[in-house]
Amino acid sequence: MALKATILKATLNIADMDRHYYADHQLTIAQHPSETDLRVMIRLLAFALNAGDTLEFTKGLSTDDEPELWQKDLTGEIELWIELGLPEEDRIRKACNRAGKVILYTYGDRAFPVWWDKHHGKLERFDNLTIVHLPGDSTEALAALADRSMSFQVTIQDGEVTFSNDNNLVSITPEQRLPQN
Repeated sequence: MALKATILKATLNIADMDRHYYADHQLTIAQHPSETDLRVMIRLLAFALNAGDTLEFTKGLSTDDEPELWQKDLTGEIELWIELGLPEEDRIRKACNRAGKVILYTYGDRAFPVWWDKHHGKLERFDNLTIVHLPGDSTEALAALADRSMSFQVTIQDGEVTFSNDNNLVSITPEQRLPQN
């Protein structure tokens, strides 16, 4: 018997001072049986960092030709493709060819340096690619907040992201790796 996805509900009250975006989002997230709480919460973080009226979760882990999140225009063209983890270069190349903009959120402090050394030279050629690394200590703290029903105030200011609820506060400072500033 196949395991079913766990359905999570999340309310994000987003105040993004960097982009001047302020909105509330009621989200339903399907957590694949093999998906960790860390990955689910990084999906929420990626949503918060790029939130908009047309940004949506995809089938994610269960589909090879879709990202974790995407934003499409009215014609169905992919404007924004958001990927998580440490994918192979060919997956990123395909994403860059299909979407106007691609953002890759990497995590995993042990594996990231090896992946970065192997791939960053090849990835620099993509003009529409942004790579952002999420530090392990803060993402682990964020993963500890995962629950079936969640409500967060998300504040983004000067590149720092704060997730807070009634009992906890987690701050994350994403590190942009590409394009290099």
